[in-house]
Formats: sequence, C-alpha cells, structure tokens
Amino acid sequence: MKCPNPATVVDHITPHKGDIKLFWDRKNWQPLCEPCHNSRKQREERRRERQ
Repeated sequence: MKCPNPATVVDHITPHKGDIKLFWDRKNWQPLCEPCHNSRKQREERRRERQ
C-alpha cells in the first residue's frame, strides 16, 4: 500500500553506515513521509537488536 502523505524525508534504501559514496547515490534514495520513515527505521533497529 502506498502512503497518501507527501514525502518530507529522503530515505536511504540501503543504510549507508558512513559510506559517503552510498550516502550520495541517488539510486539509493527513496522519498517517504516522516511517519513512514520513522516507523521503518524503528523496525530495522529492532531487527538488528534481536540478532
């Protein structure tokens, strides 16, 4: 399902983890609204904590 809210945040599809080349790679960007961005990042962090 696509979010109906306007995008307000540029998200990195693959976390850049300080890699400046990956940070600026536009193919690694996706527009998200802030609530979707924040909920996505929280899910990813919880997954990492369990590993």
